[in-house]
Amino acid sequence: MNLEKVPIYEQVKVFICTKIKNGAWVAGDPVPSESALMHQFSVSRMTVNRALRELMAEGVVRRVQGSGTFVAEIDQVSSKLEIRDIQEEIEERGHVHGTEVIFVGKIKANKALSTCFNLPDKSLLFHTIMVHLENGVPLQFEDRYVNPELAPHYLSTDFSKTTPTRHLLDVVPVTSAAYSIEAALPSDLEAQHLKIKTSQACLVMVRTTVSSNQVASLARLVYPASRYSFKGAFQ
Repeated sequence: MNLEKVPIYEQVKVFICTKIKNGAWVAGDPVPSESALMHQFSVSRMTVNRALRELMAEGVVRRVQGSGTFVAEIDQVSSKLEIRDIQEEIEERGHVHGTEVIFVGKIKANKALSTCFNLPDKSLLFHTIMVHLENGVPLQFEDRYVNPELAPHYLSTDFSKTTPTRHLLDVVPVTSAAYSIEAALPSDLEAQHLKIKTSQACLVMVRTTVSSNQVASLARLVYPASRYSFKGAFQ
């Protein structure tokens, strides 16, 4: 599956959040203008405006009329959402984890992926698609891209025994992460493998992990809303 199936406005949000999380942009720094983001992602002003409006609502950026958009002061209130291994999470409940591997291979990055990973166009990326099951019931559809330079042995991993998250946490030190969560309907492929209808609501997380200012992984994680809920904390 190509990154185009991740909504473009989400790609814009991930790009901005990643720059903030890895320290490239700090509080008070200007965010690229709507016109610059439109050109970079080849999208409409409406799409960019939606991404910026949502980031402003989430407290990530602030918009000053006549001046532009700036990174917000977000140190006062920070959210915590642990990067958890789905296998460990399931086994902690005393249940059995299973994996259905759909695709394992290499792809050439398109423009959107190249932008997210800050790599030249058509750079090689690893790509995996799989479903994680709890007691035989599909719980999470995982569509993930990985930077080969940071995890060169990723594709040789036995994903029937360990998860992509566990492998990456073991071999790539995570210095920061950026994520977004929204309610959405599943694609035909996601619904097929989650064994739900395309009209059934899902929770979708789009998450990037960063190691030493390099994006290590971009994952789209889809959960049937009736089977899963996210937990977090604020400080």
